[in-house]
Amino acid sequence: MSAKIEETSIKHLDRLYEIETECFETEAFTKQQIAYLLTDYNSVGLVAKVNGEIAGFIIGKVYANGKSATGHILTIDVSPKHRRRGIGLKLLHEIEKAFTDKGVKICCLEAREDNIAALNLYRKHGYKIVGRLKNYYGSANGVCLRKVLT
Repeated sequence: MSAKIEETSIKHLDRLYEIETECFETEAFTKQQIAYLLTDYNSVGLVAKVNGEIAGFIIGKVYANGKSATGHILTIDVSPKHRRRGIGLKLLHEIEKAFTDKGVKICCLEAREDNIAALNLYRKHGYKIVGRLKNYYGSANGVCLRKVLT
């Protein structure tokens, strides 16, 4: 069954927080942080539903700077039982389309340096590592990735 992508809202908060804590340990967003992102005017939030159940989500923010805008993906989460089915890739693709519709030319995100699955997903989708982030995730290093949207 293919995942259906749709906009998310605060009504999905409990399920999104549940998935966030399944995916991340110490660096998980709090429920309050997710609520803030879902209600922020500059945020874009999407959920992936499989058989009506939320299997994953992505939240990004648009930053306008002069004549251009940058998209920043803040979190992308797929519930462990729904992984390896292309849901993350589909969420990434859909948020890039939403960013492009808002005039975004460049998209960036951060990932743990040791999160091989995530890094492979981003590289496969055209992201390039542009910087290292020492101790970005507590004692774990991160990397900054970037992609020019067309």
